[in-house]
Amino acid sequence: MQDRITIAVTKGDRIVGQQLALLAQIGIEPHDDLLTSRKLVFTTKNPNVELLLLRGSDVATYVEHGIADLGMAGRDVLLEHGEQGYYQPLDLKLGRCRIMVAGLKDEPPLPGRLRIATKFVKTAKQYYAEQGVQVDIIKLYGAMELAPVTGLAHRIVDIVETGNTLKANGLVAMEHITDVSTRLIVNKTAMKMKYSIIHQLIEQLRGVVG
Repeated sequence: MQDRITIAVTKGDRIVGQQLALLAQIGIEPHDDLLTSRKLVFTTKNPNVELLLLRGSDVATYVEHGIADLGMAGRDVLLEHGEQGYYQPLDLKLGRCRIMVAGLKDEPPLPGRLRIATKFVKTAKQYYAEQGVQVDIIKLYGAMELAPVTGLAHRIVDIVETGNTLKANGLVAMEHITDVSTRLIVNKTAMKMKYSIIHQLIEQLRGVVG
């Protein structure tokens, strides 16, 4: 009997659509529409594969604890999670963007200790520690661009795709921290116990993404 595997994919119309399109190219298609169904667990046309639909921030947790054998998650989320407890065998080259420092285009003189608004707390702390700059991190969950405009923070650390949202709010990208894209992650125990089917899936995806 062939091993069954569970793959965690990420909620969100655009990203889950991209992930499903990739999986469809290797014969993994859900029986139900993930965008309209209220279910969170989905069987597929491959009887040995099921899908879990999770928040991006939860994918790594489910894979690390072995509930999902594999997952698709943005590197921004993985950096915050700690990148441990799973392998990252493949860059799926979806959702490409950058984590950057941004601030006001007409920025006033800055104090010695900066206030940085971000949802990427771990990434920001590590970046500024490496720069030798003292900062206070203010955790926000959205509307990051508002923080420098209102004086809540001097600068922000955020995802930048086109830069249009920054520009619309009078901000500019200033420092590049790291590139981000969707990664395939694999539970370490599952990789050993279900090596054949997981290795085959990884190589099939590698052939698709190049």
